[in-house]
Amino acid sequence: MADLHAFRDAVDVWATGGPAGPAGDLAGRLGVRTAVLLEGLSDLAAMEALAARRGRDLPAEGVCVVSMGGAMSVARYAGLLGPPGLGLRLAGLCDERERGFYARGLERARVPHGSFFVCAADLEDELIRALGTPRTEEIIEAEGDVRAWRTFLRQPAQHGRPRRQQLRRFLGTKRGRKIRYGRLLVDALAPEQVPAPLDGLLASL
Repeated sequence: MADLHAFRDAVDVWATGGPAGPAGDLAGRLGVRTAVLLEGLSDLAAMEALAARRGRDLPAEGVCVVSMGGAMSVARYAGLLGPPGLGLRLAGLCDERERGFYARGLERARVPHGSFFVCAADLEDELIRALGTPRTEEIIEAEGDVRAWRTFLRQPAQHGRPRRQQLRRFLGTKRGRKIRYGRLLVDALAPEQVPAPLDGLLASL
């Protein structure tokens, strides 16, 4: 796993203008065949949690899950890791509002779209819908965040908003919270509750 983190770090350095060599060398040494492009670390946490639940060892399978640090980076990462760069097979998730942006970035990098799956709003929304709002609130309470949750609900901006939207917004209000709950919400899912985009992505690898 440490080597895989080194590969991710090398890719990030390459994406910000650094040398290509270290990423290419590590990809060859580790046998990386597929890169899963995800917008952020919370998506990565959810993906890794689902893989672990299903007994999948993605690094051993030659699969590296990469957080791009935002949807706007997809063309850059697809170009580096896909056919124009390392020649890896690419897969990933995107939000519905980013679908067109992803399509243009993937086309520019000559990457097929078939292994990219679309979340209706974002992955957090998919997970909250799958679990239901009462169960999601139970998880928040069990994690000791109920006081912060109740304080959040008293904010004027939250009055009258649907509960699912409130929960989704709450997860993004503190640094690291979305990452932590990305794992927790996936771990709480029954097998039949796994959102279709996440389920389809893992099955495609």
